[in-house]
Amino acid sequence: MSDEELRVLKTAIINEEEGEFFYTLTANQSSDEEMRQAFLFLAAEEHKHQDWLRKLAGQLASGKSLEAVAPGPDDWAKAGLFDRVKPRGEKGSFEVSAFHIGVMLEKEAIDFYTEAARRTALPEARQLYERLVSWETKHLQAFEQIYDHLKDEWWQQQQFSPA
Repeated sequence: MSDEELRVLKTAIINEEEGEFFYTLTANQSSDEEMRQAFLFLAAEEHKHQDWLRKLAGQLASGKSLEAVAPGPDDWAKAGLFDRVKPRGEKGSFEVSAFHIGVMLEKEAIDFYTEAARRTALPEARQLYERLVSWETKHLQAFEQIYDHLKDEWWQQQQFSPA
């Protein structure tokens, strides 16, 4: 594997660290306990992703081939944490905004891995990046669903309906 592949994994680790920081900060700012727990859960998931990517980067840095096995399915998509989450009046705009930022983070990750897959000449790396695109796409779909739900609830609470 090349230095470029190692750079991609290092960038991916930083991206996961930024996500963990954002969700931890958001949890600490949320006054709603259910939202707080949801954001702490997301921060923990981002930490797990970092650990997995660090392992891959370590393999690559030590000259080993990448074992491009994606981690198991994320627990958060079926954890039920978001089933009970509702925006709370004016304060609900904070949570709506936070999930919108989450959507943007996922889209950025998909674009990053898609470009990395396009640029690499190494089939093993391309396979890894394509798996990561699939992984992040599942996250994006879940985030968009949560965001849309929270946004619709917030609009109803504000007695606003876009026409």
